[in-house]
Amino acid sequence: MAENKQYITQELENGTVMISEEVIATIVAQAVSEVEGVVGLSVKPGVDIVEMIGKKNWGKGMKIAISENDELTIDCNVNVGYGQSVVTVAKAVQEAVTNAIESTTNVKVSTINVNVCGIIRQ
Repeated sequence: MAENKQYITQELENGTVMISEEVIATIVAQAVSEVEGVVGLSVKPGVDIVEMIGKKNWGKGMKIAISENDELTIDCNVNVGYGQSVVTVAKAVQEAVTNAIESTTNVKVSTINVNVCGIIRQ
């Protein structure tokens, strides 16, 4: 089962730390949820079925790619509240996700693409 997961590996003095893609996804989801103006991640229908066939982040509102040198590229699909500045909210998502990932894992985030998928009236 572990062979299907992607990990970020960090060599330390006394051993190795491996951070799974699921941990990164949890940090991203939490950071996005704390951004003012974001109503939530844009989730596609059928997520449970797709997970059963092994596609981890499809439809969960994000896509995470780990490069060979352990840098992250993250795509976030968000819904923004009606009346909010889409560009301002997207920039805030980029900053929040970058800060959360880098401070929590000490992993470099190379790119965060924010896709605004909907405007939600609250």
